[in-house]
Amino acid sequence: MMQIDETIINRCQTGDRDAFRSLVECCQGMVFSVALKMLADEDEAKDIVQETFLRVWQNISKYDSSKRFTTWLYAIVSRLCLDRLKSRRHIVAMPEDEAVLRHYAANDGGLELENREWVAIVRLLAEGLSPMQRLVFTLSQLEGLTSQEVEQATGMSARQVKSNLYVARQTIRERLKKLGYE
Repeated sequence: MMQIDETIINRCQTGDRDAFRSLVECCQGMVFSVALKMLADEDEAKDIVQETFLRVWQNISKYDSSKRFTTWLYAIVSRLCLDRLKSRRHIVAMPEDEAVLRHYAANDGGLELENREWVAIVRLLAEGLSPMQRLVFTLSQLEGLTSQEVEQATGMSARQVKSNLYVARQTIRERLKKLGYE
């Protein structure tokens, strides 16, 4: 997980727009990555990035410096993504999504995925996951956060994180089996 210089955050808290610009430049890739994996839609992910940093700017004075800034940022983007998922209809995998997964798997995962490929794979594998299962899986497995960091970012208990992650893994494992991957 990236570490943000406290002086930049302190400058942001005093209204320094240049410091905030630096903060956005440093963190926007991370925020976009989470949003894209959660929403499986590049345009919506871009909207979430903007909303996230608007919230950060509006609430930076409330940031508790005893906690990691990135955990606070994950919490904001996670809530925005969950709200977006709850407000829209079920994501349906497209027939071409399976072809993207097969191509990626055939190359032993040695390829860098483009945004549209991430979208296809997430749409295919996350079908049937609840928004919370999807969130926990994304933060834990795709973003590499520890269980404790996932708890802090989501406000869930350790038991809830483990339960949601277990169900998500089982569901994805079943989806992969149906697609012919053991």
